[in-house]
Amino acid sequence: MKILVLSWEFPPRIVGGIARHVGELYPKLVKLGHEIHLITPEFGNAPMYEEVEGIKVHRVAVKDGNDFFHWVVNMNQSMGYQGGKLILEEGDFDLIHAHDWVVADAAIALKQTFKIPLIATVHATEYGRYNGIYTDVQRYINNKEGLLVYNAWRIIVCSDYMRGEICRAFHSPWDKIDIIYNGIIPEKKKHNQDFHPQTFRRQFAEDGEKIVYYVGRMAYEKGVYLLLNTAPKVLSEMGGYVKFVIIGGGNTDNLKKQAWDLGIWNKCYFTGFITDEYLDKFQTIADCAVFPSLYEPFGIVALESFAARVPVVVSDTGGFPEVVKHSKTGIVTHTNNPDSLAWGILEVLKNPGYAQWLVDNAYEDLDRRFNWTKLAQQTEDVYKRVIKEKLKTEW
Repeated sequence: MKILVLSWEFPPRIVGGIARHVGELYPKLVKLGHEIHLITPEFGNAPMYEEVEGIKVHRVAVKDGNDFFHWVVNMNQSMGYQGGKLILEEGDFDLIHAHDWVVADAAIALKQTFKIPLIATVHATEYGRYNGIYTDVQRYINNKEGLLVYNAWRIIVCSDYMRGEICRAFHSPWDKIDIIYNGIIPEKKKHNQDFHPQTFRRQFAEDGEKIVYYVGRMAYEKGVYLLLNTAPKVLSEMGGYVKFVIIGGGNTDNLKKQAWDLGIWNKCYFTGFITDEYLDKFQTIADCAVFPSLYEPFGIVALESFAARVPVVVSDTGGFPEVVKHSKTGIVTHTNNPDSLAWGILEVLKNPGYAQWLVDNAYEDLDRRFNWTKLAQQTEDVYKRVIKEKLKTEW
């Protein structure tokens, strides 16, 4: 099969989880014998054309806009032009695969112009992020998502929770939606780092302190403020011997003020953005990863903690309960409930043997359910189904 993929994220352009998803799925599809052409925006010094693990990557120039939405319009014009050029020159594309609403206009135009079936992977929705649609900006994004979902032959989502969300938000037929989990390549986590762990650890905490951390965006729906609200109770139970490390770029002024107001400033460390290499080292000395999201379509951060062999505590929102099996591969707590979250953290910190058992189970689960080779085969099955159905259909 020859597949045309549209994604506004692809390494080295990394905004959220789409870049990693796209960057790790398609090399596996190449290994299954498929020809993958990927169109994505230019970024930094990355070449306009290159082959990355077999993927033929076509980067397009995008004119600056007045804001993000103007930039998206310009990007879609460039992607549509490049896609049309590729289809005319290369010919015989079997499918178009679009990732999220940001590339919807180009994907739909190419589908309709060249009569090539469109598959859409929806990674999250505006409706889900805000528990409804309330503003003009949200309505604009929701409309683009709805057009993409409507025009797709099949829709791929990352969790059963997301399938329900697509049905609720867009009244999409249940049987039009396929669930294929996100995956991870655990070997990318370097467990045997050539560094002195104790010396490295002292950058973050005193020798007697447990390290509890969050890593990710500082968006409201990630619930970082909840982690800070649990800190006094956790500190009280642990005799003060805990350090809370908050990792990630973005504006943390409100969170820092919250930590000061709670009287836990000296027990918090806001690192800002750190590199993957540095994070890999950090995770080898951490005691507990906490992800208290209010909204989470899947929760790839949990998989990254599984791979790093760090015990995880998550909220029971979205796809998290599907990814983390409560009391088997991690601890699942009640969403937006500081007492429940504190209980989960203390379960890990007070019971190191139990925490190690969770870690061992979680690492084994990576190969069972989150192996990219298996997930690529599931994606291939969706492709084959669409191509078979198209042969029986008059466009």
